[in-house]
Amino acid sequence: MDVVKLNRIKAVLAETDKQGKWLVQQLGKDPTTVSKWCTNTIQPDLKTLAEIAELLDVNIRELLVNTK
Repeated sequence: MDVVKLNRIKAVLAETDKQGKWLVQQLGKDPTTVSKWCTNTIQPDLKTLAEIAELLDVNIRELLVNTK
């Protein structure tokens, strides 16, 4: 089964010199959940995506894969 890449969380973390572990601490989420977001196995809900964007100080659109 192919993984559809919908988010760029892992890439934006790298671009901002942050790690998944940091995101886990900031959000208080399970490390496995954040890891699955970073590998596009599962997707965060929109509220959480907005929180991630705020923490990383980026536009929420930068966390999404551009389809066009």
